[in-house]
Amino acid sequence: MSDALQAPERLTDKLAGLLLQRIESGELAPDERLPTEQRLAEQFGVSRTVVREAVSRLKSIGLLTSRQGSGVFVAPRHQARALAFDPLVVTSMESVLQVVEVRRGLEADVAALAAQRMTPEKARTIAEALEHLEACPPQGAEGVEADLAFHRSIARATENPHYERLLGFLEQYQRESMCVTRTNEALDSGYMVEVREEHRAIAEAVMRGDVLAARQAAMLHMHNAARRLNNAAPPIRRALGAMLTPSPPGFSS
Repeated sequence: MSDALQAPERLTDKLAGLLLQRIESGELAPDERLPTEQRLAEQFGVSRTVVREAVSRLKSIGLLTSRQGSGVFVAPRHQARALAFDPLVVTSMESVLQVVEVRRGLEADVAALAAQRMTPEKARTIAEALEHLEACPPQGAEGVEADLAFHRSIARATENPHYERLLGFLEQYQRESMCVTRTNEALDSGYMVEVREEHRAIAEAVMRGDVLAARQAAMLHMHNAARRLNNAAPPIRRALGAMLTPSPPGFSS
């Protein structure tokens, strides 16, 4: 049967995700030559431009490599690869909760280290980011960006550029999941108060240099974000799930 991708939206993301799955499962083995651009276009029912963009994306993260005169091959396992997630990672409520889980330990470590290395100048920057976040409406892109900027200001305070880069990488996946969590929280005034207090608790602990309190506050914030989603009524969960991009069709056999 055909492997054609049925939905027209984000075809490059979908094809990149499907090829990534085949590489990670071993269906496309290291050093194996990829089918030609034309063959892939026919197999998945997309244009050659979509194939070219998807292949280029996987090349950019080190999963595919070109060999002059021979074509495109799956990179050897020993070859260094850029950090990457499946482009379709945030496609369900379950996947949103998984992103929250990834953030839980990371945000706790970041907050603790930022508190340990706090200075008056860093505290002013975090306070300004918090003030901007609290002034934003609970729903919409502005609030999401302010939320991300608040957490980024704490990461910057660690003086470890790798934390800021890692959080920056995660932002591309956090935007969709954060849009869902913030929308859920905006539907309940009690949740909105909770979130505001949690952000303040993180900021205040970090700014006063309380390492243990900063770690606990960040961990609690991530734990509660998951709890609030899990406790959402079924109609709300369905509405929130509808905000996410549908997952791609599976392979036909």
